[in-house]
Amino acid sequence: MAGKAKGSCLCGAVTFQFDFPSKWCAHCYCRLCRKAHGAGFVTWVGVPASQVKVTSGDESLTTYESSPGAKRRFCAICGTSLFFESFKWPDEIHIAMGCLDSPIDRNPEGNAFTDNKADWIALQAVAPTSSNS
Repeated sequence: MAGKAKGSCLCGAVTFQFDFPSKWCAHCYCRLCRKAHGAGFVTWVGVPASQVKVTSGDESLTTYESSPGAKRRFCAICGTSLFFESFKWPDEIHIAMGCLDSPIDRNPEGNAFTDNKADWIALQAVAPTSSNS
């Protein structure tokens, strides 16, 4: 699918876009993602780093190393968590779906780290589809 998706932080200081195709989309239930986002789980879309561009507010991005070799990037003004990068997935950026302002080229395809999910969360059913088209 040709095209691109756009997104931003809560205050709009940081805007970004990425070109399709994305690599994957999934819900993550790990403790670190839950803490970083203040939510029961986070839905991420994985994109080759070469396809991601911060279009404004790069100076407002702050980086936090949440575990050795893994960093989370967020807006220093409003605190919105935007990106995750790790040595485990070189040359790939994971983008928080809740920050997107337009649809992407696929639906969530899986659940990650379900063994770490909060007791009060029911697992989200994931349809066996890889594209909205």
